[in-house]
Amino acid sequence: MAAFIFGSTVGVLVQRSRWCNTAALRDAMLFKSYRNTKALLVAMMILTVGFTAMISFGNGNPMRFDVGINQFIGLFLFGIGMVFAGACTVSSWVKTGEGNIGALWALLFLIVGLFLSSLMWSFSYWPLAGQTMTGHSNAAGLQFGWADALTLQRDTGIPAIVFGLIQTAALYALYRRILRRERSTLAAEGKGEPVQGASLTSAAPVLAKSTDGNANVSAALPTLGE
Repeated sequence: MAAFIFGSTVGVLVQRSRWCNTAALRDAMLFKSYRNTKALLVAMMILTVGFTAMISFGNGNPMRFDVGINQFIGLFLFGIGMVFAGACTVSSWVKTGEGNIGALWALLFLIVGLFLSSLMWSFSYWPLAGQTMTGHSNAAGLQFGWADALTLQRDTGIPAIVFGLIQTAALYALYRRILRRERSTLAAEGKGEPVQGASLTSAAPVLAKSTDGNANVSAALPTLGE
């Protein structure tokens, strides 16, 4: 019952907010819209402080994973797939519940892919020789070691929360930069100046939508002048 209540609450919040990890990156790059990007940064800051604080006080049990060339290749391919699907895993569930057939296919083959991956795990694990996965830097196995705050805390003696605060500060600096960019864009639109390199004499602000309707994208479409 607790899982049902929690899951239902999160589902409603995600559906109403149009939360999407894919949109957080895609819309910022393609449409210069940062609504989901700002939400993602805030979530990352809260989680970073929370998890590293629990680790520092000895109550955290973080997932440990190795970082190597396989991560870069896998994340790159997964990112391309999310953009083509027009949704991340979370928003695929939401859109499927709303009756989006494309999201249903994306979700279906996501499940199929995970199932096949679980069957092939012992054959596809990078590198093929499992004994090379020591958690330390291993050039021969193309591994860089473990990636988690607990490892940094043990190796350096510095509490994990310190590293968490450093990362949070970097995320906050990026968040502030996005806010400044939005304010400068709104100021330019208010003065009737061309925005983002528009070469025509005037720009008429209109509302457009990103390809999957996740966020309203404010775009300045140039109009012909005399």
